[in-house]
Amino acid sequence: MGNIRQTYIKRVAVELVQNHPEAFSADFSANRVKVLELTDLAVDSGDGKKKVVYKKLVNRVAGYVTRYHRTQQRKIADTSFTQS
Repeated sequence: MGNIRQTYIKRVAVELVQNHPEAFSADFSANRVKVLELTDLAVDSGDGKKKVVYKKLVNRVAGYVTRYHRTQQRKIADTSFTQS
């Protein structure tokens, strides 16, 4: 059985991928950093570093971005394979 994610996690993740397609990859750690950069889920702590306020939400969005990116890549590969 798969995981059921909340609609707002899916919506945010899909919007991020559609608005910044080149920013994301199949790597969760890199996607997590990009989600922090592109959203307001981290707050500037004053000393130049960002403090993650919603850690669980960041991880869930980055995880769904990773999964969404992989499925999109598979769809592209399958369509190019069937057209050849």
